[in-house]
Amino acid sequence: MFIGIPKEIKDNEYRVALPPGGVRELVKRKHEVWVETEAGAGSGFTDAEYELAGAKVRSADEVWRRAEMILKVKEPQPSEYPYLHENLLLFTYLHLAASESLTRALLDSGVMGIAYETVEDKEGRLPLLQPMSEVAGRMATQIVAQYLQKPEGGRGILMGGIPGVLPARVVILGGGTVGTNAAQVALGMGAQVTMLDVNTERLRYLDEVLHGRFATLYSNERNIAECIETADAVIGGVLLPGARAPRLITREMLSLMPRASVIVDVAVDQGGCVETTRPTTHSDPTYFVDGVLHYGVANMPGAVPRTSSFGLANATLRYILRLADLGADEAMALDPGLAKGLNVRQGRIFYKAVAQAFGMEHLLGARVVV
Repeated sequence: MFIGIPKEIKDNEYRVALPPGGVRELVKRKHEVWVETEAGAGSGFTDAEYELAGAKVRSADEVWRRAEMILKVKEPQPSEYPYLHENLLLFTYLHLAASESLTRALLDSGVMGIAYETVEDKEGRLPLLQPMSEVAGRMATQIVAQYLQKPEGGRGILMGGIPGVLPARVVILGGGTVGTNAAQVALGMGAQVTMLDVNTERLRYLDEVLHGRFATLYSNERNIAECIETADAVIGGVLLPGARAPRLITREMLSLMPRASVIVDVAVDQGGCVETTRPTTHSDPTYFVDGVLHYGVANMPGAVPRTSSFGLANATLRYILRLADLGADEAMALDPGLAKGLNVRQGRIFYKAVAQAFGMEHLLGARVVV
């Protein structure tokens, strides 16, 4: 199979879909890999390293037009839409439920889009989302610490406090991978952490394994409202696989939060769990609404690209090899979890949550469902 790895062009996105080591595994299996010039530069991988691994380094146009399967990190950008076509397999993060325009562009092109974020393992977990959720969760707390500083627009609070002065009060929405990693780092920095989730078994587990200034609460509107009244920072880590994130903090609720408090909404990729969240970029990451600082960068792990690229490839490579060796149809037939990654193909939606986000039809087996 001809496999293409283009350079990411999203704002300040420095990750690459596959490091040279992963390319070497594909070449060993007699696949041809074309990598765009300087695709790995942001992550510290040179063109020479890719050539040594057996790849051909080419222009963006050559990579896209030659490839049967394109490996990316982030969703195609508008300038890349003309490269999409019905004979192309696109394997990347798509997060379609957050963007109707992207969804329609993929449908119009007929491309087969398999989304990292909806692939499941045998236990129903999301193995390709996990590494980036780990990075984003840990980064979220670092970002909170940065933006609580007065020069950054925050309240002027040190995360761990000092003897005789209270630490920062951090509220985390969601006890999944993002929330757990955010809590670990926040506790390590000495913050006072409250986590809310609807899964009481998950909360019970986290209560046992996480120690320090840590409290758990069942997530409902009243409990969220009471928590954010005294919160210095809120980290949103809510996930409904493939679907738009539920809005747990409304515009009206912002008035409850202290002035210059901070919201880091990691769920922004899926539309955000705060009503006032909108996607931002690393070059312009924050804005204020009603005196509350919002951080909504939709590709947070792109700021630590070397760690992120290795972490992503550790998870994706086995699926990439399967798709390349067997072809998409056979690979998905043998692995129902991989088949759940199929979001769009030949102008149809195959993932229910994406269709529901926009009131569209989706294909379930041989049946069209509204």
